[in-house]
Amino acid sequence: MTDPFSRPMMGWNSFDAFDSRINEQEFREIVDYMADSLLEYGWEYAVIDYIWWHPSPGDWSNPDKRFGHPNIRYAPDGKPLDPTTIDEFGRLLPAVERFPSSAGGKGFRPIADYVHSKGLKFGIHVMRGIHRYAWYYDLPIKGTSYKAGEISEITDTCNWCNHMFGVDSSKAGAQEYYNSLFELYASWGVDFVKVDDMMYPRYHQGEIEMIRKAIDACGRPIVLSLSCGDAPLDKAQHLTENANMWRVSADFWDNWGDLRRNFDLLAEWAQYIAPGAYPDADMLPVGLISLDGRPHGPERYSKLTLPEHYTLFTLWMISKSPLMLGADLRHLPANVFSMISNPEVIAVNQGSINNREVYRDERSVVWQSEDPESGAVYLALFNISEETCDVRANLRELGFRGRYSVRDLWLRSEIDEVKNEIVINLEPHGAGLYKLVKK
Repeated sequence: MTDPFSRPMMGWNSFDAFDSRINEQEFREIVDYMADSLLEYGWEYAVIDYIWWHPSPGDWSNPDKRFGHPNIRYAPDGKPLDPTTIDEFGRLLPAVERFPSSAGGKGFRPIADYVHSKGLKFGIHVMRGIHRYAWYYDLPIKGTSYKAGEISEITDTCNWCNHMFGVDSSKAGAQEYYNSLFELYASWGVDFVKVDDMMYPRYHQGEIEMIRKAIDACGRPIVLSLSCGDAPLDKAQHLTENANMWRVSADFWDNWGDLRRNFDLLAEWAQYIAPGAYPDADMLPVGLISLDGRPHGPERYSKLTLPEHYTLFTLWMISKSPLMLGADLRHLPANVFSMISNPEVIAVNQGSINNREVYRDERSVVWQSEDPESGAVYLALFNISEETCDVRANLRELGFRGRYSVRDLWLRSEIDEVKNEIVINLEPHGAGLYKLVKK
C-alpha cells in the first residue's frame, strides 16, 4: 500500500469559495466533480472548512469584523447565545440543518462514507482548543473524572475567531480531551484534519504535541495540517516531527503581492521539506471564489493574470507545497482545468527531490529539483519583474556539463537542446517549467 504521507497532499478545501457556509448538497456536488474529473490526476482530499457545527454561521451583523464574519454571540457572563451543536463531552458535531445525514448521532460518518465510495479522502477543519459552550456548562471529558473548566485556558483565545479557549497541556485531562476528539474523528472516517490558530501570532507547542499524540493513538492515519501562518522558522524541527503540512504564509489570496511574498517564504523553508512533512504555501485561489462576498472581497473569478496563474502553479509545484484548490469547482474555467490536469507538471510536485531556489536577481528567480528515478533535472524559471524579459539559468554554474534535451512541461512538448544555459523569454510575472535530460 502506498504511504499516504509520502507525497504532498492534493485536494480541495471549501474556505476560499464558501467561507464557513458550505452545506451537504454543495459538498457532495464538489465531491462528485472531483471524482469524475480530478481524482485521476491525484486530487484526492475533500475538506470541509470551519464552523460546520453552526446552523447558519455569520448570518448577523458583525460590524467589528469583515462582512459575514462568523464570530458568535455571548452574554456578559460568557453564556453562549448562538446555537452550538455539541455532545455531552464537549465535542462539536455537524449541524444537522446543513448536514442532514448527520442526524441521529451519525456525525460526519455518512458524508465520509460517500467521499470514500468515490475513491476520495475526507477532511475537516477544527479550531484549536475547547469550545466556550463546554467551558460554560463545565461538561465532562470523556472517559475521565475531569471537567472542561479544569483544562480550559480562558485567557488564551484566538484573536480572529472567538469560539474557543485554549487547552492547558499541563493539566490532567487535557490529553484525554484531545484523545476523545480524534477518537470521534476516526470513528467518522476522517482522513485529514486542518487545525487552526496553532502557530500565529503565538506558537502553541503544547497543543500541537497533544494533537500529535491523539492522532497516533486514534488507530487511523490522519493528515495533520496546521494553520495559520506565518509559521515561525525557528520551530521547523518541531513542525517536521509533529505535522504533515504547516502554513508558512498568512492567508494567500489572488494578488501579486501575496504571490511575490511566497517566493521568499518558500525559499527559506525548502531545506525542511521531507517525506511526510511539507511547508504549505496555502490554498490555490483560482477559479470562482468568495461566493456572495465571503470570505474575502466580492464574488469573483481569480484576479491573477494568466502569467500569474502559471507562476502560482509553477512555484507550488517546484517547492513541493501541498496543493489545495479553493474555488467552486462546479464553475471551473477551462484554462484552470487544463493547468491542474497536467500530469507532467503535477509529477514535479509529487515526485521530485532536492527542491530549492538556486538563483535570484531583481528580475528573475530560478528553482531546481531532480527526478530520483530518471536523474532528469527540473528547472522553474520566473520573471518577477514588471516587463517582459529573458530569464536565464546558467547550467555550468549549476554543475551540469554536456548537452541536454529540454521539455516544456506546461506545453508538453520538446524544445531545442541546450548546453551551457537555458534562456526563456517570459511575460511580466510569468513562469516556465522544464525537464532537462542529458543527451
